[in-house]
Amino acid sequence: MAPGQFATEPHKHTLQPIVTGATVIGLKYNGGVLLACDTLASYGSQARYKDVCRMKKVGDYTLLGASGEYSDFQYIGKLLDELDNEDFLYEDGNMMGPKQYSSYIGRVMYNRRSKMNPLYNQFVVVGKKQSEPAQLAFVDHQGTYFEEDFTATGFGSYLAMPIIRNEWSADMSLEAAKALVVKCLQVCFYRDCRAYNRIQIGICDGESVKIEDAFPLDHFWGHKMWTEKRLESNEKGVSDRGDRAMRGRALPARPSATASA
Repeated sequence: MAPGQFATEPHKHTLQPIVTGATVIGLKYNGGVLLACDTLASYGSQARYKDVCRMKKVGDYTLLGASGEYSDFQYIGKLLDELDNEDFLYEDGNMMGPKQYSSYIGRVMYNRRSKMNPLYNQFVVVGKKQSEPAQLAFVDHQGTYFEEDFTATGFGSYLAMPIIRNEWSADMSLEAAKALVVKCLQVCFYRDCRAYNRIQIGICDGESVKIEDAFPLDHFWGHKMWTEKRLESNEKGVSDRGDRAMRGRALPARPSATASA
């Protein structure tokens, strides 16, 4: 647009998410906290981008996982990078941790919601700063913020949370925590059409933040009840019953020549 000219259309806000991610699961274990999600970013209902990392390391001790609109996740990631750079430039030897970053994200989300232009995400913010207790917080597009021992976003809040409530314990090991999130994401893959069978796990143990390489989930679709061709058999049964009914039905009598005369 040339200088001095006005836009022909009014300023527009995002009305719905376009490229989206599904469930993110976060839970504490004995010695740290972990985050897990799949690697799919769906374009509407199409499984379009299958090798996307929906986790981001923030600072030295924090890990952010995102469901919802991927571009909004990228936007808030840039804000966090700017905040981290500013924190570094102070050179005071005191770096922000997961408590501070999660609070900042909550305020940004509430601010955007109040402007009627929300970021369409649900975030799980986890971390552990040295010897401090592990931190896990949930933040959504309305600025809702709470801290918990475990949480899940998206369909995981319905499918994974009951499993975690039954099986989680505060003293569980890292390997047990990994097995639990894998089990939950398997259920999500079977039941959620926006989920995927390739997942990543991120770990915060107080000394480092690590996002592990993605790996495939085991899955099985060969159950007998799932492979029966019921639709074809039902159609054939309906057709056979229809043929038998037609054969058993008497044809109407043809009028005689005398009657017509």
